[in-house]
Amino acid sequence: MTSSERRKIAFLGTGLMGAPMVRRLLPASFPVTVWNRDLRKAEALAPFGATVTASPAEAVDGADIVFTMLSDGAAVTDVLFSQGVAEALKQGAVVVDMSSIAPPIARDHASKLADHGIAHVDAPVSGGVVGAEAGTLAIMAGGDAAVIEALTEVFAPLGRVTHVGPSGAGQICKLANQQIVAITIGAVAEALMLVEAGGASREKFREAIRGGFAESRILDLHGQRMVDRNFEPGGLSRLQLKDLNAVAAMAEALSLELPLTEDIRQAFEKFVAEGNGELDHSALLLHLEKINHRKGAADDRN
Repeated sequence: MTSSERRKIAFLGTGLMGAPMVRRLLPASFPVTVWNRDLRKAEALAPFGATVTASPAEAVDGADIVFTMLSDGAAVTDVLFSQGVAEALKQGAVVVDMSSIAPPIARDHASKLADHGIAHVDAPVSGGVVGAEAGTLAIMAGGDAAVIEALTEVFAPLGRVTHVGPSGAGQICKLANQQIVAITIGAVAEALMLVEAGGASREKFREAIRGGFAESRILDLHGQRMVDRNFEPGGLSRLQLKDLNAVAAMAEALSLELPLTEDIRQAFEKFVAEGNGELDHSALLLHLEKINHRKGAADDRN
């Protein structure tokens, strides 16, 4: 397929995750039109070959595929149905929502778009900014299998896609992913505090257990963040809390008790309420240090 035959893409939401994803799509010869609420973030992609528009409805005009990567379900609903996107889309277009939103909202979006003759795939991702930049995202896709299969070439520059079930299934899998991420962040943070309190080095402990049963991407990336005390955001703490609140709502709807998830949700709730929502979610370490009346490793050395 030549570049002139490539399907036209509109990408709505070019923040921390969306921008590197657009930069992955453009070298693959997909024509990409972008929009972002803060126009400056969209304009930053123009030098890479993206076409910038002032409104989401303008961005999707003539698009075959529309990606959304927005902050929450309310933002996606607003862009799709209040800002004219659903009406502006042509028949047969596909909306691929890569935002992390509640499964019932995703299913509602799919139903409403179907009334316009538009397919919908909920395809949230895991892998963070690092994965978005490297094109190694884990993409959990819910929706029609044939629609998702037809998007294989488009997903390829972004990462590995897995069809996990019908509409809404991608979002429920993302929530389960966020459970694991949050609980593991808490486990790594508590372990680092324990070894330091017992006289060992946080950094050397992390090195020592690499390759053992406790190895994980969280230990690798966020464990290093905790050692370095570098909490510039990759994944915002307030968004981690948003996902954990969605897990709690789904657990209640499904009559499930998830005690580990509820404990970590409450920890993030307190951390964000104290004004730390814009820090990386690995910064939960700071909350755990505070309730234990301990200073960080870097402070202890001073």
